[in-house]
Amino acid sequence: MSAPKSVDKADIRPFPTAKTVAPLHQPATNEAPANERTQPHAVPDEAVSAKGGAKKGFGKRVVLPSLVAVAAIGALWYGYNWWTVGRFMVSTDDAYVQGDIASIAPKVTGYIENIPVAANQQVKAGDVIFQLDAGDYQIALDEANAKLATQKETLIRIQAQTDAAKAALLQANADQQAAKAVLLNAQSTMARVQKLHETRFVAQSELDNAQSALDQARARLAGADAQIASAKTNISVLEAQYNEAASSTKSLELARDKAARDLSFTSLRAPFDGVIGNLSGKKGDLVAPGQKIAALVPVDQLYIDANFKETQLAHIKVGETAHIYVDAIDGTKFDGKVASIAPASGAVFSLLPPENATGNFTKVVQRVPVRITIPKEAFESGKIRAGLSVIVDVDTRTAPDQTAN
Repeated sequence: MSAPKSVDKADIRPFPTAKTVAPLHQPATNEAPANERTQPHAVPDEAVSAKGGAKKGFGKRVVLPSLVAVAAIGALWYGYNWWTVGRFMVSTDDAYVQGDIASIAPKVTGYIENIPVAANQQVKAGDVIFQLDAGDYQIALDEANAKLATQKETLIRIQAQTDAAKAALLQANADQQAAKAVLLNAQSTMARVQKLHETRFVAQSELDNAQSALDQARARLAGADAQIASAKTNISVLEAQYNEAASSTKSLELARDKAARDLSFTSLRAPFDGVIGNLSGKKGDLVAPGQKIAALVPVDQLYIDANFKETQLAHIKVGETAHIYVDAIDGTKFDGKVASIAPASGAVFSLLPPENATGNFTKVVQRVPVRITIPKEAFESGKIRAGLSVIVDVDTRTAPDQTAN
């Protein structure tokens, strides 16, 4: 018997059923079954490959060359900017706005009686910031004035006594001259009477009278001399008293001036124009000399301390232009000047300077403070404050009287 023929699976047809055979009353349509209509049409792999190839080709032909061109232009611009400007700039961001901030502290002890200012308020030079109770100091001043007035009256009295003593001296001198004249007359009379007495022309009584007159004249002259000596001594004593009183008067004047000065110290005034900060004193507080109760920050006398590395100092010179960028003003540019360069690095003036003579040594690049002035127009915004961070670019081409390399 011959073997049965193999049946190809592709030739097998399913037997029609009620589900697959369309009813006679329903017309045949070309629509696919519902489950087939809901599925999306499959895209052939060849179409996907063609689209991907087109995208890759576009990226290679357009995007990549564009990026390379942009990068090349950026590199050229950066290189040109560095060659023309950047290589002459010495920059640092370790820079801060600084100012000579005054600490407001009393010089005398007292209770705070009034505070006519508020925190962050702008004041003018001479404005009262704190008013201390001045009662005790006013009493001390009045007492010093009273003592000084009494002492001045004493000076006037001693001066009057001195003048009287000098007048008495003049009178004594006059009396002395008169006594000398009387003495000369008495001596002459005595000599004449004595000669006459020897020749028996006058009686003994006349000789006695002449002798008595001579003795009286001598006594009167001696009295005049004593008055002169007494007047001179009195004048010397009065002058010594006057000098002593004058010295005491000077001491009392100094005490009066000190009392007036202490009284003036009860009003704490602003030493310059500025803004009040760190206001810690309160009304009624008892404050002592040297106790810091506020700070006064200058508004237009600020400067910048830029800490440059020691390797950057070679071309920094006093007078060069410094471009200042303040972070608080959105990086607005101002042009200042290099005012000075510190004589030593910041580490030298630190509380604990490094000691490199012992132990292992690690070299650390030091920084040197460079002071830079701030132009006046920078203060017009009112936003420059002490302590703000800035960026500084020193243009070494602007060195005075020399050409930058």
